[in-house]
Amino acid sequence: MEQKDRRRTRRAKINHPLRVRPSEPRDDHFEEITTSINASRDGVLFSTRRPDYYPGMRLFITFPYTSPDDPMNCEYVGEVVRIEKLPNNKLAVAVHLKLSMNYSSSTPSTAFSTT
Repeated sequence: MEQKDRRRTRRAKINHPLRVRPSEPRDDHFEEITTSINASRDGVLFSTRRPDYYPGMRLFITFPYTSPDDPMNCEYVGEVVRIEKLPNNKLAVAVHLKLSMNYSSSTPSTAFSTT
């Protein structure tokens, strides 16, 4: 059976650093700086070696990420929607960006462009 593509917006191959942290107290705390594989207005796919991610997991995502003190960092609340195995013991984690934590924007669609 074919899996239907449920994406609402087009993906762009964007390799930018991002910071990932769990947002739920029940998940062990970690902070990971990794790189995106692709992104859209309301989602990001990134690679990792961490086995901690699971579908439905809530995350804080800073994308793009430059440094801890950069005022241009944009943080989101996101939810893991898919995990795929990659070569070399890596995983691809797909995250739906649900809400921007920045005061200037209430939706993830204003953070970056895919054109």
